[in-house]
Amino acid sequence: MNAKELDELLRQVAQGEVAPDKAAQAIRLAPVSRVAGSVHLDLNREMRTGMGEVVFGQGKSLSQLETAVSGLAETGRPVLATRLTSEHGQGLLALFPQGDWWPEAGLFSLGRNLSPELDDRLAWPDTSELAVATAGASDLPVALEAMGTAHFLGISPALIMDAGVAGLHRLEPHMATLGQATLHIVVAGMEGALCSVISGMFGKPVIAVPTSVGYGASFGGLAALLAMLNSCAPGVAVVNIDSGFGAAAMAYKLLTQ
Repeated sequence: MNAKELDELLRQVAQGEVAPDKAAQAIRLAPVSRVAGSVHLDLNREMRTGMGEVVFGQGKSLSQLETAVSGLAETGRPVLATRLTSEHGQGLLALFPQGDWWPEAGLFSLGRNLSPELDDRLAWPDTSELAVATAGASDLPVALEAMGTAHFLGISPALIMDAGVAGLHRLEPHMATLGQATLHIVVAGMEGALCSVISGMFGKPVIAVPTSVGYGASFGGLAALLAMLNSCAPGVAVVNIDSGFGAAAMAYKLLTQ
């Protein structure tokens, strides 16, 4: 929908020729986008889906990332880029020095800090409607992608680190945090059992994130994925391997929409 078409639609609404809800639907579904080089920006995604377009960095050149970030920023909305290498993250920070680069999570944001009130990125609150738990320290990068994404979307999650089933007693100090949270994101590799434990103990909805952490027979996270899909504890939903972003997006929609 171009400017002329939008003006005509608004004129029709003002004169009572088109109902406001019909006009809103037409705007939401209009193919508003912009092509810049090889990057095709979806500028209307937030109206359709409740979340604006996020830049997936993996496989893109720095030039493509610059085009995407600057193009989305021109709409006046905050921009998030995920799955960035250190080189590309540093490159974006040089191009947009007002942005926020979080190397451990592979995230870059422009227009909204990923953790604006915290000097130590791991000093997350003890209580929140969303709790993120990791089975091992090796799962932390995926958990931080989920946490940074959630924070970008306006949710500040609690973080529980390195509390997998090999040492289940490590959950004990966090029982209150898990008990009061509305929703849990559980990030685990190896055999992926932690999500079943947390779902079985607390009865809250669990978004399980299998990670590619593990020895050869983990098959790059496939073993954890299948274990989570076959959880005997009810209320476990599973996202893709290493998809911290996907878990945070689902949590945001469940908690806010």
